[in-house]
Amino acid sequence: MTTDNNDISAKPIVYLVGAGPGDPDLITVRGSDLIRRAHVIIYDNLVSPRLLSLASPDAELIYVGKKAAHHSLPQEKINQLIINKAQPGRVVVRLKGGDPFVFGRGGEEALELSKAGIDFEIVPGITAGLSVPAYAGIPVTHRDFASELALITGHEDASRTGPEQIDWPALASWQGTLIFYMGVKNLPTISQKLQKHGMSPDTPAALIRWGTTPAQQTLTGTLSSLPDLAQQHQFTPPAIIVIGQVVPLRQHLQWFEKRPLFGRRIIVTRARAQASRFCEMLSGLGADVLEFPTIRIEPPAETQPLYDAVANLGGYDWVIFTSPNGVESFFDCLLETGSDARRFGSVNICSIGPSTAAQLSSYGLTADLIPDKFLSTAIVEALTSAEDLSGKRILLPRADIAPDDLPQALRNLGAHVDEITAYQTVIDDSPKDQIIEAIQQDSIDWITFTSSSTVRNFLSQIDLKILSGKKLRLASIGPQTSATIKQAQLNIDVQASEHTIPGLVNAILNFNPKT
Repeated sequence: MTTDNNDISAKPIVYLVGAGPGDPDLITVRGSDLIRRAHVIIYDNLVSPRLLSLASPDAELIYVGKKAAHHSLPQEKINQLIINKAQPGRVVVRLKGGDPFVFGRGGEEALELSKAGIDFEIVPGITAGLSVPAYAGIPVTHRDFASELALITGHEDASRTGPEQIDWPALASWQGTLIFYMGVKNLPTISQKLQKHGMSPDTPAALIRWGTTPAQQTLTGTLSSLPDLAQQHQFTPPAIIVIGQVVPLRQHLQWFEKRPLFGRRIIVTRARAQASRFCEMLSGLGADVLEFPTIRIEPPAETQPLYDAVANLGGYDWVIFTSPNGVESFFDCLLETGSDARRFGSVNICSIGPSTAAQLSSYGLTADLIPDKFLSTAIVEALTSAEDLSGKRILLPRADIAPDDLPQALRNLGAHVDEITAYQTVIDDSPKDQIIEAIQQDSIDWITFTSSSTVRNFLSQIDLKILSGKKLRLASIGPQTSATIKQAQLNIDVQASEHTIPGLVNAILNFNPKT
């Protein structure tokens, strides 16, 4: 039962969406679109927080996750909750780990919706049984080793008396790959049952925990040795069991766990709206990224000076943009007044850094001047090299808390500078208890700072004592940010040589504690 995504039906509808195995980048395009549109999201334990961050701020998020030996809600109550939330004109998303119809009880939930007369749509997800082995470097099929594939629940009590739902004799003689979901607790029984019915104890086997995430761990052994290995390494759910001749291929094909920042836990303190590219770069290198947004970007408290500057834009010789935020805020005002990039006319544009220049380019403008270094002093040097600034009119739209060294240096050279607040930064005081707890537990490797305001606002939200004696290191984007860190009497482990987000990522990558 489906409806057109662009036609909000007069009837209630629920979308059963597969969130994938853990890596948020594995969500389908359809799934991510529905998350953004949802009025209500009812989600499971294994759903990535990054997927939930796609939701509208007004969306109602309801956790109904299940962990081993603990269910926040029984399945019957989950079914009823989904039905109760379905109302005409509302987008209700039931967000489930993996695929809704592969050991996800999505079939049961869909049947209850059908009985209640509520329309639904199934949005498949990438199931863990296929994706998790791939991230561990184990192909579930291979022309030389496995032409058959079986997906089996490992959650059934395989030691119970009476008829068994699992055909153990058939699985023991299987010529391909066996994938067991949710089988950590029953791993000893699974191993015994397969051996009892004739499978060789030397059959290669693997156990993969928290697959497709930066916390992924992989154990390889044999059918007989894997239970003891799991106990020795204290493997707990969630995990996938892989049994078959494809397992040894991991020694040649593993890739995910070889990424340069794999397993590193890195805190990003940028404003949430700005953090996505930084987070993506770090995640792509294998890091476990935790967002600790310290600032929010908001319009200026007084907007009239910005509108006046836009109206009088043609009277300036130079406009200097020092951040992508300044560009975006300026153009929001420009476009709101019915103007566009043509209003700049012959006005020269100076940009600090490639990110700011790229933001200008998105509005159809090319910066006339980009200093080699992304510092205020470099702007002054570049401008004075270009022309005599005496008598020149310069517009400087930037943050409310920006330091005054740049406008003062320009005035000292005879320029007339109009310093306009294009946006203001305010403290983002959203709850961050889980990240603070991670710092206290000493499970953080890096904290990154991209401006002085991120430093000040971060320190305003934590007790400085919790940083003492921890393994974590501090990474700074540039000299001004580093100066603020030092004022707090904290040590800087790396400073980006190029004061950009890519430069900061490279500084972390190239960090050598011995130098």
